[in-house]
Amino acid sequence: MRTDTAPSIPDVRTRAMLNKVPEITIWFWIIKILCTTVGESFADWINMTLGVGLVNTSLIFTVVLVVVLGVQLRLRRYVPAAYWLTVVVVSITGTLYTDILTDSRGVPLVVSTTVFSAVLAVVFGVWFMRERTLSIHSITSTPREAFYWLAVLVTFALGTAAGDWTLDLTGWGPGMSVLLPTALIAITVVGWRLGGQPVLAFWLAYILTRPLGANIGDWLATPRSEQGLGLGTALTSIIFLVAIAATVVWLSWSHADVTPASEPAGVGVHGRSRTRERLVLAGYAVAALAAALLLHHTSQQPHAAAAAEGESSSAAAASIHLTPAQTVKHFPKGDIGRLERVVTTTRSAVAAGDHKAATTSAKTLETTWDADQPRLQPKDGQAWTLLDGQIDGVLQSVRAPSPDTAAETAALDTLLTSLRG
Repeated sequence: MRTDTAPSIPDVRTRAMLNKVPEITIWFWIIKILCTTVGESFADWINMTLGVGLVNTSLIFTVVLVVVLGVQLRLRRYVPAAYWLTVVVVSITGTLYTDILTDSRGVPLVVSTTVFSAVLAVVFGVWFMRERTLSIHSITSTPREAFYWLAVLVTFALGTAAGDWTLDLTGWGPGMSVLLPTALIAITVVGWRLGGQPVLAFWLAYILTRPLGANIGDWLATPRSEQGLGLGTALTSIIFLVAIAATVVWLSWSHADVTPASEPAGVGVHGRSRTRERLVLAGYAVAALAAALLLHHTSQQPHAAAAAEGESSSAAAASIHLTPAQTVKHFPKGDIGRLERVVTTTRSAVAAGDHKAATTSAKTLETTWDADQPRLQPKDGQAWTLLDGQIDGVLQSVRAPSPDTAAETAALDTLLTSLRG
């Protein structure tokens, strides 16, 4: 996918260098998805499997990012090993930043998605106003490269937030969740082939490959009992790191992704039809609207008979006596962790007095629990009934005509105690 715009204007105040970004070939997108998958699985492995913790893992990779990015910025040309190492570290770091907001700070995913979208728009706006181009074929000065890496970091954070938000809304399994970003990427590529604006197509695809790669990573790492392939985060990370290393070695030897030094940054621009660009842009808008309607429709699917059976569920749960550790003993940690994050978000909204956000988060809890029922209930029917009654208690308190903060908090704390084992 070519991403050319008008010829760049040299800036005598910055040092001259060859283009610092690879040629956009199929290899670029393959290795980009590989890096994205590693960003998801490797971060989870260090954070959860090794027990380093989210904040400590984020601090470690922030330091690594500063070092790696410093090396990359000092180079005067594209070097595959340095460039793709930077992408891997940016992928991991961007993922961790979003996870901190969601898991540690209780920021709703809809808020972080909106904020990161706004930040990315500001980055692109300032970049364009200063350099008059967003083409990655014109990364020939340190300021342009700095804008480029800042945009890349934000796209990873945005892709993580948007992807997780989509999963929370839909309750899709790891395999099903791959389909939506794949379809949107396919639409973007078709639009580009039909004459769409190439810079826009590139950045749309760049953002969308983040949830695609993350979903692929989840699909490979998730246990078979949860509709995944059961490879685990460690093995998934190793497989993709080896694949990245092999691809980088081949690219370093073949130079298949090096932009020709004699190629002007604006080649191919003048033959494009502005009418086609506008038509493709309209097509993108229709695709975005269709995706939004699909997500909205899916998110509105109700928790099975929650309203009708709320009282009986609560009564059944009250008759069951299990310790928190016994309650979650037979359930996958991934499912329980996802529920805990949603409950934590709901509690934060209640504590802040934001009833609208609490109601929205409660809906996410409802749909997530409903989607998990076929997998969880057969594993431990008693524990499932206990949690189901506690969740119904949360839903009833949050959705009460006159919500009582104390009652909401008590119901949420009871559920959190069970989920944390």
